[in-house]
Formats: sequence, structure tokens, C-alpha cells
Amino acid sequence: MNPALTNLTSYLRHTLGIEIKPSPWRREEHLPFHLRDTYTFHEIQLLDTPCLLMHDHGDVGQSPASVRKHLDLVGASWTGELVYVRERVTAYNRKRLVQHRVSFVIPGNQMYLPLLGIDFREHFRMARTVPNHFSPSTQALIINLLLRGTRSAVFSPSEMAGQLGYSAMTMTRAFNELESAGLGEVFQKGRGRFLRFHESENHTWQKAQPFLRSPVRNKIFIDPPDTHPPGILAGLSALANYSMLSAPAGPVVALVARDWTSIKQRFQSREIPFAEPGAWEIQIWSHDPGLCAGDNTVDRLSLYLSLKDDHDERIEGALEEMMKSLAW
Repeated sequence: MNPALTNLTSYLRHTLGIEIKPSPWRREEHLPFHLRDTYTFHEIQLLDTPCLLMHDHGDVGQSPASVRKHLDLVGASWTGELVYVRERVTAYNRKRLVQHRVSFVIPGNQMYLPLLGIDFREHFRMARTVPNHFSPSTQALIINLLLRGTRSAVFSPSEMAGQLGYSAMTMTRAFNELESAGLGEVFQKGRGRFLRFHESENHTWQKAQPFLRSPVRNKIFIDPPDTHPPGILAGLSALANYSMLSAPAGPVVALVARDWTSIKQRFQSREIPFAEPGAWEIQIWSHDPGLCAGDNTVDRLSLYLSLKDDHDERIEGALEEMMKSLAW
């Protein structure tokens, strides 16, 4: 069952206490092409009433007037109830759908089924703009969740705030970004909001790629002082720990900006303009590199993002070797 049907099935189970068994509508092929291109159609039995679900899967939803016309066209081939389904609808269009007497379900938010006497509302989720890139907190969150495992798990903003050191409000915004990008589902249960995923970690990771960036904001090179390098291993030093690649002569370490600010006075006089053999490379990261680190080494996913644009064949091969070691 695809994620949209899974969301709908779960929503009806939690709100009405009923199970539905969607099945593809066999007469779809007789509809005009523009309807088949805009909607997917499934038959269900809802409270003993035959219903045909018209799931609007377009990037931009149809206007309520257009939805009404489309339902009328489909109604010529269907004798039961027609139900419009969409993951997100603006508040203005929701009101207009009601005015047009369009039966609809917005999984996790509201269902309006007047012929069945149902107007059930939880909360209304405003349509959100899909981000071009995730914020650092959202990127840290999705990396943490993918590494710990997302299957059959449910997460709350307060739980993740405690684990990652962000505020609950920041985690709420991160949940919203993940949902807007189509990576997870945010739903209401009681007074709490929760996040869950319906796809495998590997599929979610691949789907997240357009929104993820290298965590490295800046690189600073210093002559090696007579002390231990600050931070945790990153870059080629970390990749050497995860693969057969040889470690560089000088260590590569990662810090967040606030940590570098507190210690840079010790190393400022040793800064050099570019990398030299044996020099230390200090990377300033957009999120705390220690959040998902193990054995004083940055996590595999963040490391991959920091090196994926390096086209050295040795590095590409080592990254591939490293990613294969993930238990996905």
C-alpha cells in the first residue's frame, strides 16, 4: 500500500475505529486523460456505503470549483459516494470545498462527509512551502533518526529536543520541514504532535538528498602545535576509520563555531592560508558534529555529505565502501 493510502487508512482507524481495504477502481481507464493524470482512484466501503476515493496527487491542488466539476464527471461512472483526498489544503480552499458540498478527507486533520453525517475535525495543517534546503537543526534531526532507525518508531519534539540539545520549538519546526519535504508524517495524538516515517531508512535517505548540504561551513588550516587537536575526527581522518583509505598526514577535526571561538586564541598565531603537508584542518560545522559521533569520529551520513562533492576516485571508492557498511 502506498504512503498516501497508509495515512488515510490509519486516520480512519484512529478517528472512526474502522478498517478499510482500498482496491483500485477498474473503470478508471474510461475517464478522460486529465482526470487519470490528476487523481488516483480506489474503492472502499465506509460505514456500509460504497465510496470512491479520488486522491489528488498533484504538486498544486485543484481549485474547489474544479474539484466539484471533476467529481461530477466521475459520478457519471460511479453510483456511490465520491470522496476527494489530499494531504494538504489551505484553510481558504477547505471552506470552499465545504461550500461546494465536496466530501473530502485530509488525513490527520479533517474529514467532511455530509452524506454520511460526518464532519470530524482535529486540527488543520496549513499547506507549507517545501524548503530548498533543510535548516542545520532539521539536517541534524534526520541524520540522527536515520542512524538510530525509523521503522515503526514515533518521535516527539520534546524527546528529540532532549537528545539533540535543541529547543522543543526548534524540533517542531524541524518536524514541519521534514513533512513539507515529503519525508515523514506529522500527526496529532491527544495534545501531542508526533513524527513517523512510512518508508525504509535507505529510501528516506535517498529522498532527502536534494535537501541536504555539506555541514562544513569553513575550513581553517594551522601549523601543527605541540598538543592534541581539538574536536572530533572528520574529513579524510574520519573516512580512514570507516574504510581502507590511508589517513592524512595531518588530522582533520570538526567543531561548531562557538567551540572554535572559545579556543581559537590558542591557535590563531599558527593559522596558514592553505593546506600544507602535515597541517591540521579544522572544519567549522553548521551543526554539532558530536551529536551522532562514535569513537571520537563524526557519523557516516554527515561525513558522506561533507565529502560527496570530492571527485577523487580514491575518496569516492572509500565513501561507497563506508555507506555499504550501514545496516539498511
